[in-house]
Amino acid sequence: MHPARSPFLDRLATDGPIGFGASTLGNLYRRIDDESARATVDAAWEEGLRYFDTAPFYGFGLSERRLGDALRERPRDHYILSTKVGRLLVPGEAADDKFGFHSPMPFDPVYDYSYDGVMRSVEASLQRLGLGRIDILYMHDLGRATHGKDHDRYFAQALAGGFRAMEELRDQGIVSAIGLGVNETEICAESLLHADLDVLMIAGRYTLLNPGGSAFFEECRRRGIGIVAAGVFNSGILATGSRGTPHYDYETAPEPIIRKVAAIEQCCARYDVPLPAAALQFVLAHPAVTTAVIGTGSAERITQSVALARHPIPAAFWDILRERDLLAEDHPVAST
Repeated sequence: MHPARSPFLDRLATDGPIGFGASTLGNLYRRIDDESARATVDAAWEEGLRYFDTAPFYGFGLSERRLGDALRERPRDHYILSTKVGRLLVPGEAADDKFGFHSPMPFDPVYDYSYDGVMRSVEASLQRLGLGRIDILYMHDLGRATHGKDHDRYFAQALAGGFRAMEELRDQGIVSAIGLGVNETEICAESLLHADLDVLMIAGRYTLLNPGGSAFFEECRRRGIGIVAAGVFNSGILATGSRGTPHYDYETAPEPIIRKVAAIEQCCARYDVPLPAAALQFVLAHPAVTTAVIGTGSAERITQSVALARHPIPAAFWDILRERDLLAEDHPVAST
């Protein structure tokens, strides 16, 4: 049985509904320079964002370095920082496009969920960040969705020592909370049978297009486990809409998904609700969600995202989604 909800998660909730996802600081999908990266973090701070998430994988160290540079002058107790373990960086070649990251640092990622791998990863992250502690430590991309037939081998590493290493780091105060950062709920349920986790970052599994994770989210709420929702726009289609060549779940969106988004857009137009505002506020309305992480590489987009979280959405908008079978009756919504 998981212990009572960690007081640290209450702090995460009170710091605001939106966190900053720093994958874009690693040049995800496009290059940005150091000045633009710093301006984006500064804009997030000015807008009141106090939760910042990164990972060694994002630009192969570039995101951690840039985020640490931007946060180092801030009062350390005034923000929450998370990073991840599960990949070690080894010397490699820089490339114009490697795993979606443009001009990353000259390293290659190697999966390692072992005890030693976790400890080495945290030590390296602290050096790149230039900070003395990490608030939340996630085990990154564990599960069949990422590893397929190799899942059993990597999960065995986590069971044999990776989870124990994370718990020791929490006991030692090097991190305040531990969890998973993944794209599926199945590995979360499986891991909770073996590890005392505080918080789960789950990308794209509870969204306006894919609300199937609601029951698992509710179970986490009952058990005092925090949920950080990522991928709330399902790789972009809920931000950009159905036109052009939208992306869904890291790939080109299939026709059924495009048609559903087009139908939601018709409802948005009727009630003057921006599609991304509906997508973001739908996720935030779930009582299990502690915060939602937004990834963007520009200061302007940060301001827009905060405005989307505050945009008025009438109850009639959610009602028409339900009437048109675009949203189930039992999914919680918020309206103003």
